[in-house]
Amino acid sequence: MARRILPPLSGLGEGFGAPKEGKKRAKGDFRGIKLSNETHRSTTDPEALLARKSNAHPAQLSYRGHVLMDNRHDLILDCRVTQATGTGERDAAKEMAADLAGAHQKTLGADKNYDTKGFVAEMRRIGVTHHVAQNTARSGGSAIDGRTTRHVGYGKSINARRGIEKVFGWLKAFGGLRQFKLRGQDNVSAVFGLHVIAYNLIRLGNLLKPAMEAL
Repeated sequence: MARRILPPLSGLGEGFGAPKEGKKRAKGDFRGIKLSNETHRSTTDPEALLARKSNAHPAQLSYRGHVLMDNRHDLILDCRVTQATGTGERDAAKEMAADLAGAHQKTLGADKNYDTKGFVAEMRRIGVTHHVAQNTARSGGSAIDGRTTRHVGYGKSINARRGIEKVFGWLKAFGGLRQFKLRGQDNVSAVFGLHVIAYNLIRLGNLLKPAMEAL
């Protein structure tokens, strides 16, 4: 599981904020104006929300992109685009995990952001083994314990989940999804899904190449 902020082309200058009284501002100049999703909304893309990748990055109008990857072959099994809310990543993960086909035992590897009691409880309810990285620095400690971490498969899942970075790296570097040129969650989701399909086709070609060359 992984998620990334997907900034659309629309900028903060479109429908956000208002200049201070008596002061002329250039278009898109919002220095000194506090912006938040509770008080401001873009007039061109009202579904996009302000979000930041980290404290070192500025807040941008964004969506969150989520992918579910098969750890054995690095193929994408499912993808979602949600609004950039604080719980969007876990909500999308719950939906994608519940939609996994088959009656076999399933495991789900994820980073520390998924180490919450609510997420772990939902994975147990739907019968998915939760291999999430422990967030021991969180108030109350990690939501998982030795019953999960003692197994060899837990360590393998934690190591394998890092392969998701290659997916997002390809989507941004070769797929051109560093910034979207469309507005609206449905449009962004459609483009994101098409690029995920393209990634899978290229990945399948690389997986099948040794067998094809041996013929």
